[in-house]
Order: sequence, then structure tokens, then C-alpha cells
Amino acid sequence: MEAPVTTPHHPSSVPERALTRPRRRGTAALAALAALLAVGTVTVLGLGTPDPAGLDAPAGQFSAERAYRHLRTIAAQTHPAGSPAAEQVRGYLENTLRGLGLDPELQDTVAEEAGQLSGGAGGATLARVRNVVARIPGTDPTGRVFLVAHYDSVQVGPGGNDDGAGTSALLEVARALTSGERPRNDVVLVFTDAEEACLCGASAFAAEHPLAADGGVVLNLEARGSTGPVIMFETSLRNAGLVEVFGRAAPHPVGTSFAVEVYRLLPNDTDFTAFLDHGFTGLNAAYIDGAALYHTPLDTPANVDRGSLQQHGANALGLAREFGAVDLARLRSDGDATYFPLPGGLARYPGWLTLPLALLALAGVGVLAFAVRRRGRASWPRLAAGFGLALLPIVLAPAGAYLLWAGITALRPGYATLLDPYRPLWYRLAVLALAAAVLFGWYALTRRRVGPAALAVGGLGWLAVLGMLLAFVAPGGSYLTTLPALAGVLAGLAALAVRPDGPWAVVAVTAGAAVGVLLLLPTVVLLLPALGMAMGGVGALFAVLLGLAALPVLDLLHPASGGQRGMAALRARRRGALPALAALLGAALLAGTGLAVDRFDAEHPVPTHLMYALDADTGTARWLSEETEPQPWTDGYVDGPARLGDTFPVLGDEELRAGPAEAAALPPPRLDPLGDVTGSGLRTLRVRLVPQRPVRFAALHVDPATATVVAARVAGREVRVEPGDGPAAGSAPFGVVFHAPPVEGIEIELRLRPAGGGPVRLRAMDASDGLAGLPGFRPRPPGVGIVGSHSSELVAVARTYPM
Repeated sequence: MEAPVTTPHHPSSVPERALTRPRRRGTAALAALAALLAVGTVTVLGLGTPDPAGLDAPAGQFSAERAYRHLRTIAAQTHPAGSPAAEQVRGYLENTLRGLGLDPELQDTVAEEAGQLSGGAGGATLARVRNVVARIPGTDPTGRVFLVAHYDSVQVGPGGNDDGAGTSALLEVARALTSGERPRNDVVLVFTDAEEACLCGASAFAAEHPLAADGGVVLNLEARGSTGPVIMFETSLRNAGLVEVFGRAAPHPVGTSFAVEVYRLLPNDTDFTAFLDHGFTGLNAAYIDGAALYHTPLDTPANVDRGSLQQHGANALGLAREFGAVDLARLRSDGDATYFPLPGGLARYPGWLTLPLALLALAGVGVLAFAVRRRGRASWPRLAAGFGLALLPIVLAPAGAYLLWAGITALRPGYATLLDPYRPLWYRLAVLALAAAVLFGWYALTRRRVGPAALAVGGLGWLAVLGMLLAFVAPGGSYLTTLPALAGVLAGLAALAVRPDGPWAVVAVTAGAAVGVLLLLPTVVLLLPALGMAMGGVGALFAVLLGLAALPVLDLLHPASGGQRGMAALRARRRGALPALAALLGAALLAGTGLAVDRFDAEHPVPTHLMYALDADTGTARWLSEETEPQPWTDGYVDGPARLGDTFPVLGDEELRAGPAEAAALPPPRLDPLGDVTGSGLRTLRVRLVPQRPVRFAALHVDPATATVVAARVAGREVRVEPGDGPAAGSAPFGVVFHAPPVEGIEIELRLRPAGGGPVRLRAMDASDGLAGLPGFRPRPPGVGIVGSHSSELVAVARTYPM
């Protein structure tokens, strides 16, 4: 930190050594920048994926090319739960496992949705599932290790990445494990069904399968994109032992305790949720970049990154061997670990250190402020001003990123329905350039008035404050600001202890900034694809925090050193604003380049959503869309807003776009009465819901104006009913949604409290997939695609049955 000189000098009175400072300053700046650039480059390269191993890789190693041969078969076509294509994939899994000398079994049962309280339909969500399970027996088991991936796909895409990659990786892992020495612990391969529908396959295995009775360690393989590093993004509680094994045994460990905190805030679940619900421990991993292809017809084997597949499988194999060898009974830990990626590995420390380190950082900033004041580098008023002003870029950069993306989506509305653009790099760079512009501009405008020392201390102060806040609300993320703040404090104290313009001061501030680069740059790189461009402001926030951590190095670049006043100071501020203007221009150019490069075409189609609903009571049909601003193709089908929760309760109260459609010759589901008993003021009604065509799911809802549901059984299973599922509570109608229904139908028993003397109205609905062949449907032209939604291409038929 360099103190501003306040005594004016005539040029002729300046000592000769002062005239050489600009040159030394420029050399120091270049050296510091080169060092930080090298650290940043190594850090980013450390997040890359490994080269895929070929077919000739040693038998004991994982080979992406060998796994890819399985992937071509598994993801050859869409195969949602219950479909004939899913049956083919299931047969392929069983045959492949038998070929490895294993004895796979089929778990064929009905299961309720994982973690379900009331279901998405105001009641219960279930599915008939058929899990494929195979055990590699251990030599002296201390427990079981479960390797999990789901083999079903969504209804509109073949699931090359989600989760064909995980499924094929586990087949290759099984081959490698069976080709060598048997593990000490049992290793159980679990290929779950109906993950996309309701996590029901994992729920069935975790709750009912004999092999799951004693729990164990779960490694779940997922994908929410098509490329990028595989991130260990979720763990069970008390994860210190698990993380220690992950850092030691995974050959390419990428993971951060902050990702666990972020994931808990997102409305997402995987099969891992079902295992956590039943007390298992374990790790959840996925690659997440390239999310534009997620759940779409473009999620094909050709769009699977072999490097990501290699990392997925190599990590799974390394962890399966390590967990298969250790004493699992001693693996449990009393606490969580804080962990993050570093070049060459994974750094970690006990979670109980989080709050002490945050307190130490906060106290350290106070000590640094006192030292700066004592050395005469800044007054208390300036230090206070520096702290207050440092909040500006923290607020302005995320706001600017939000406005930037709002402007881009206004120009390109199709982005609104994508998790990320097809080619997001330009937009991500634009966000980072905008963050740099805010930081440079803020610094140029405030440096002269407040002073570099006060601004640097103020920036570290906010890092420490955020670290303290995160220590309470998201402990796994506190390291992101606490450790850079601590490093900045130590660097500042070291710089104050030596000559301000000497080489050791430069070394100190550069080392402090390097810690910020090591910790915050991976977060920026991983967060932008994880959250998508709609939340690019979060990436901008951490980019600014990185800039604040590196503020002393930034000061080396500032042209206004020494005691310039008047017009000289004004010229310095103008020169200091040049980087800000350049970065702002860069953001505009990068965003413009993104718009020019990332155009929708046949290979990168604009996503559209359309479904069809036929009310058999009235014989009327409608086209429906979830698009808030319909694309031109969708606009040809829908013409205004509508809510269909009354006639199609599965759709809920969401406002849709609707338009008239010609009624198709589609039979509604049949509802057969099986029994009707009344007693003690309650009516027990048994019915069988039978689809009359191949469907993905069927549903039955009770009109709340005619009865309140007290209890329910579906396919012989008691399902949860929340109190007040009736008209008195004004809640949604109680309903049952059943995925992959058998051809003979589903038996449903309802215990009802009638609301009046009239019949109970039951609304039966079923849904298939595929709009082709419907009257009035026009196939999508090239450049128009299907959005990754579980209701895309849905064909629903409903009828009311009074009973």
C-alpha cells in the first residue's frame, strides 16, 4: 500500500530517485500481473477435463471410449420410464452385467416420490419402477458401497448425458472392478428407474431393497449439461471423512463446499435425495456446462464430451476402490469439512474452523486499519469512507450484469427458456468485462479523494464482513471471502513493514492477491455455468470480490502516484478511467459478438413449448404453452392466457397460453368402480383407473367441492394425505399421479368425507407424448426446437366421473 504524498514539489526539487519510480512502478506492475496471470492460468487449467482413454487402455483403468460403446446403445432413442425403449435399455444392462460374471436382479415394485410431502398434484406421486441391481461381493465387508445412476430419460430426449453418461460409466466401472481383485466391501450397482418422473426408483431401492437395509455409502453419477468438469456438488451431512477420501482417491477431484450450499438453495433433486432421506451417506457428482442441451432432443451420444465422461468414470472407479477398501464403520465424522479445488488437488480443513477464521479475518482488518492509520497512510475518516465506498462495486456489478442479460433477452427472447445459451462463452466474458469496468471506474473516481490504502482496507473489510455472514448462513462458502481477507491483511501488514516502493512490498501484495485468485477464480468459472446467465450477477459479484482482494496490485497500475494536484490529478483520473471505459466497451462488444455468433439455427434451435389437452366431457381441445412470450412458431397455436387447473388439475394454477384445437379421436381413461362402503360419516370408494392408450402417466383428482380426502391407498400402498385437502382449507384438489402405469390399470382406494348429498366427482386424466398426428399440428421447421420441460409434447385427455 503506497501513501499519497501531500507536499507539492517543483519538478526541479524532486530527488533523482523519485524520478525513477514510474519506471520501477511499471516494472513492478508488469511482474505482479504476470504472476497473477500465471496463477490464474494454472487455476483454470486445473478445472479442465482429462484426455479420454482409448479402447486399448489397461483393463484395470476406466476408458471413456469403452463406456461410449455402451452409451450409443443406451441413448439410441428416448426411453422414459415404462416405455418399450426403456425395456430394451433394461435388457441391455442385465445382459452386460451377466457378461461380467454378475447376477443382476430386477426390483419390480411401486414407489412413492422421494421426499414427498403432498405431491405436485396436491396429493401423491408414484410410479411403477424396475430397478436393475447387481452386487460385487466383498471379501470381508464392513458395509456396502452403492454406485448409482438412472437409466431412464425424459420424454423428448434420448438422455445421452442425463443419464446415459452415468449409466454407461458405471458399466465400465463394473468391468474394471471385476477384472481385478475383489474389494473388501460389497459394491452394489444400482441402475434406477423413473428418476426423471419422480425419483421413484431410488426411493424404492433405498426404502425397500434388502441390500439397502443397513445403509452405506452412495456415489451418484448425474449430468445437467453436455461438457465441463465433473463437480462433486452435494454430500451428506458430517462429510469430513467422505471429503477426505474424495480428495485422496478421485484422480480428478473438483468440488467445493460452497457448491453444497448453493445446491441447497436451488429447486433441484436427484436420486441422491432419496438416499439421503433414508439415512445414507455419500457424494453426488455431475458435469453441468452445456446446459442448453439439457432434457432436449439434442442430448444425444454425439453431444457427450468424452473428457467429461472420462472424468466421471475415472473418479467413480477411484472412489469405488477406495470406499471398497476402507473400514466404512469408521468413516462417519462428527462434522463437515470446508473444501475447495486447488491446482493438483483438493484443499480442506475442518468446518469448526469456519467461525474462528471469520472472526480472525474481521479482527485482522481492524488491526490493519489501525496500522495504516498509525503509519499515516490514511485517516479514520478516509478509512470509513473507503469501507462505505467499497460497497458500490459489490452492488453495481451484479445489478449491471442483470440489466445486461435483461437487454440481451429482450433482443433474443428465446434465451428466456434456456438454462444457458448454446454458446455462452461470449456472454460470460461480457459479464466479467462489465464487472471489471465497474471496478476500474469506481477505483479511478475514488482513489485520489480517499486514497489507495483506505480503499484497499475497505475492500478487505467487506470481504471479512461477507465471510462472517456466510459463516452463519452458508458455512461451506465462508472460505471464499474469509481466506482472501486474511491473506490481504497479512500482505498489507507485510507491505507496511518494508519500504512502500520496494520489491518486498510488491511481493507481499502480489502474494495476497494470488490467494484471492486461487480461491475466487474457480468460483467464478464454475458458478457461471452452474447458475446460468440469468443469474450471471452472482458471477459478477465474485469477480468484483476477486478484484477487491487484488486491489493493492491494481494500485500498481494506477497512473496517479505521488502528490499530483489540480489539472494533473484530473488528468490522472481520466487516465485511470481508461481501463474502465475499455472494459465497458469490451462488455458491449462481447455481448454483441455473442448475439452475432450464438444465433438459432437447425443445429441450435430456438426452444418452444407446446402441449395438447382434450376435455372428453365437452369434446373441446386446446393447445397450451408455458411460454410467457410465445415464439413465432408457438404463436401460431396459442392466442391468450388461460388457467386450466379446474379441468386439468395436474397443470395446477399456473397461467398458460392457450388456443383452440381440433378434438382428436383419443379415448379418455376408464374408471371402473370396485367397491363403495359408507360408515361413521366416511365413504370408502375403491376404483381402478385404466388408460385406454399407451401413456406416460395417469392421474385421478377429487373435486374438493364434493368431498374431502381423509386417507388414500394406491396400488396397495398407503399414501400421505395432508390435513385440509378439501374445500374448507381452500387447497388444491387431492390427486394421485401415477407414472408408468401397468396396462391393467391402477387400483385406488379413497376414504372421503362427503361435502354434500350429491355424488363425488372424480377427474381422471392420462397423458402420452408426441404431437405428430394430431389434427392441426404442423411439424416444427428447422431452427425451431423443443424446450427441456417434462410437459413438452404432452397429449392429455381427461374425463369426469360422478360416483
